[in-house]
Amino acid sequence: MGKNNMSILSKPVLRAASILGLFSFIGIGLVSLTHSVTEDRIIENERQFITKTLREIVPNNLHDNDFLNSSVQVSDPLLAPDNRPVTLYKAFKNNELIAIIASPLSADGYNGSIKLLVAIKKDGSLLGVRVVSHHETPGLGDGIESHKSDWIYSFNGLSLQQPPLSGWAVKRDGGQFDQFTGATITPRAIVKAVLNTLKYYQANRALLTDANNE
Repeated sequence: MGKNNMSILSKPVLRAASILGLFSFIGIGLVSLTHSVTEDRIIENERQFITKTLREIVPNNLHDNDFLNSSVQVSDPLLAPDNRPVTLYKAFKNNELIAIIASPLSADGYNGSIKLLVAIKKDGSLLGVRVVSHHETPGLGDGIESHKSDWIYSFNGLSLQQPPLSGWAVKRDGGQFDQFTGATITPRAIVKAVLNTLKYYQANRALLTDANNE
């Protein structure tokens, strides 16, 4: 076959390859764009959910600041495994600190990590606790969700002194907190995470409540 014939045959092949390459490039671009948009949407949805949940446990009548603009990142093994950073939010009313809201991460869930929001009043008592995200088995893990059960409200008003440390466990372990039918690991993990957050607050109370450390 002569060079001219080879050149004639190669043109359609090159054209097809070019078209295929163009579609591949476009496809990759669309996938990247979709991933970016989806990721941004997930981040924004989580931000809105956290803001909504913060306002549930620290109602508007108790604060007059923007939580998201009054936050710091901290690392402590009491708040998350591997010392990974977590966010602490501060609630103020008339420039007076009302509460610290921590976002501890428990690695002791049945199906993975459980992320919480734990609001602690300046006096060290709990204003409220909410679960932000979890991967627990549907049905068995429903008890930790505030819109499906009132179990999470059992933390309201408690502290390191009330109950005593021996009470900070599920009833199966000798404590005062109910476990769920067929599910003890999940409530146990949350009780431990809340207790550890209170311990963190007690150990760092002077720094956290310092008006000059906003």
